[in-house]
Amino acid sequence: MKRPVVVALVIAVALSLAATTSTSLLQQYRAEAQSVPVLRWGSTGQAVKTLQWRLQQWGYYQGSIDGVYGAQTYRAVVNFQTKNGIYPADGVVGASTWRALGLYNAVAGTAGQSQRTGGTSVTRSDELELLARVIAAEAEGEPFEGQVAVGAVILNRVKDPRFPNTLSGVIYQPHAFESVTNGLVWRRTPSDEAYRAARAALNGWDPTYGAVFFWNPSKPVSSWIWTRQIVARIGSHVFAI
Repeated sequence: MKRPVVVALVIAVALSLAATTSTSLLQQYRAEAQSVPVLRWGSTGQAVKTLQWRLQQWGYYQGSIDGVYGAQTYRAVVNFQTKNGIYPADGVVGASTWRALGLYNAVAGTAGQSQRTGGTSVTRSDELELLARVIAAEAEGEPFEGQVAVGAVILNRVKDPRFPNTLSGVIYQPHAFESVTNGLVWRRTPSDEAYRAARAALNGWDPTYGAVFFWNPSKPVSSWIWTRQIVARIGSHVFAI
């Protein structure tokens, strides 16, 4: 075979491999982008609350965590994108912005679940996921009953007029739960047991019989909490009203 023919074949193979690699990378990028919710002005739901919580935690957002992507959320997102070199800084929250927020893994796989534009779209599955995350972060290693008890306390707060009247409102209440404040709730993946505990609590099991507070006595806590009436002790936690 003559040298020019060999060179031509090598170039053809190289071009073919490059095209295949480019197509593969493009397909991977598209699949990855589709696995996370894309938020914009008018979006509502749990993912928006997650976005608002992180932006508020980092000082970009001063509004309420209401799950509605409006003017304040838009300005906060654009400010965050601009300061972190995310282009275009258009207020659209996609894969690159979720990564910069450190929440890509937390929201991956939730695309389409709660990002409808207009109207309320929080579903039972949204509540299960959020409750399981808090249970995993606050009660990992506790007996199953203790994990259910933590979930029950959160749900009891929803019904108590002293607290917000929604599950997400209770969970995102500033400094209500250490794991939300420090971000552990998004870094720790719920186990199957945490999901079962969340489901049991949502279905009405309350091992605490109405408690709205819980804490670990072996850890530093406010002296005020000890003024509450303790009604149960399960695992490492005490539960009070």
